[in-house]
Order: sequence, then C-alpha cells, then structure tokens
Amino acid sequence: MEFEGYCVKCREKRTIKDGREETSAKGRRMAKGVCPVCGTKVTRFLPNKKAE
Repeated sequence: MEFEGYCVKCREKRTIKDGREETSAKGRRMAKGVCPVCGTKVTRFLPNKKAE
C-alpha cells in the first residue's frame, strides 16, 4: 500500500511505500508505515468507507 503521510521528524509530507492498513483501538482505519528518509513511524487516518 502506498500513501502520503506527514513525517513529524522531517516536518514534511512523504510518500510511504510498503505501508499497511490497520484498525485503531477505537475502530478507525489507519495506514502505518516508515518514513523513507529518517525511518520514523508515520501514521495517517483513512476514511471509514472504502472507495469502490
């Protein structure tokens, strides 16, 4: 899964490759991955409905 997320350490939006989709403790969908530049974890919340 490829998505764009905000890296807090770099303070820039980065394109994350090899991300995975997970569900938070409260049931929200989110994408998780690693920043390709600095290696920090990047998380982005996704819409609850999947696009068709």
